[in-house]
Amino acid sequence: MRRKSNFIFLFCLLAALFASAADPAPGILSPDDIKRVVPPSYFFRGQSAPVQIRNSAGFRTTDGKLVLAGLVDTSGYSSDVAEKYQALLITEVKLNIEGTELAPGQYGFGFSKDGKFLVMDVGANDLFSVTSHLDDKLHRPVPLTIVADQGSYRLYAGKKWVSLKVQ
Repeated sequence: MRRKSNFIFLFCLLAALFASAADPAPGILSPDDIKRVVPPSYFFRGQSAPVQIRNSAGFRTTDGKLVLAGLVDTSGYSSDVAEKYQALLITEVKLNIEGTELAPGQYGFGFSKDGKFLVMDVGANDLFSVTSHLDDKLHRPVPLTIVADQGSYRLYAGKKWVSLKVQ
């Protein structure tokens, strides 16, 4: 009887482990998750450029969908594109970015010197721009990150940030 109980316990434990592995938790992605899901290169405006995986971030929604952002090497782009395009944004869900809706898809984005956050389609056509925020109290800014913020997320590039809310 004890052997049967141990077997049932082990079976339940293994089933729970497989269930948790199949259903990842929502929230900020781990560095291992980022390495697994962020593409090593990104197509934008007729070119494919390397993605800086170390400067990439993302989060998983409650239904398991992903939102990813990562800095891209824009050295091969014309100056007018490289001036606006700094990073990729891939979203499997509709987002609200500072009051503007963004449909699921793949985009380029950048933070301008004049305090704007600009989103472009993969053809480098401007879709919208919104005012970004500046976090002067941030002690150690990094090139790009995403942090949770009371039911939404902040996409940071250095000290500049915008709010991302899943719709």
